[in-house]
Amino acid sequence: MTVRTIAEAKAHAKSLRNALASDGTVLGHAQALEIVARQNGARDWNTLSARLVKAAPSPFHLHQRVQGRYLGQPFKGEINAISSSGPHYSVSVRFDEPVDTVIFDSFSNMRRVARGVVDIHGMSVRKTSNGTPHLMLSAL
Repeated sequence: MTVRTIAEAKAHAKSLRNALASDGTVLGHAQALEIVARQNGARDWNTLSARLVKAAPSPFHLHQRVQGRYLGQPFKGEINAISSSGPHYSVSVRFDEPVDTVIFDSFSNMRRVARGVVDIHGMSVRKTSNGTPHLMLSAL
């Protein structure tokens, strides 16, 4: 996973430390930051932090509360996975309440999680047959 902000990188380092500690491996904060830096293609923490300071802020982040529409149905939820590739973000959103993705009265398909690729405005690249984006996100 690629980090987009210094806060996100530090959160990843903390998560790494906690995961390793639960397995009995003690890792200092500075060591965890160095590992996160290398995982993100940087030589060291100073290089990664300098790169992140210059980078434009991401419109979406892990555990962000969002709302929007999935296959035309309204939802509220939380981003539980995200990665970026150029101007697009692959996101996974866990809905607060299941969303029925079928519009027919005689049939239902309830979803708790949706995955999609969105642009910086939260509009999915893929669209339905009538031209509506599959997924539309905005911050809560």
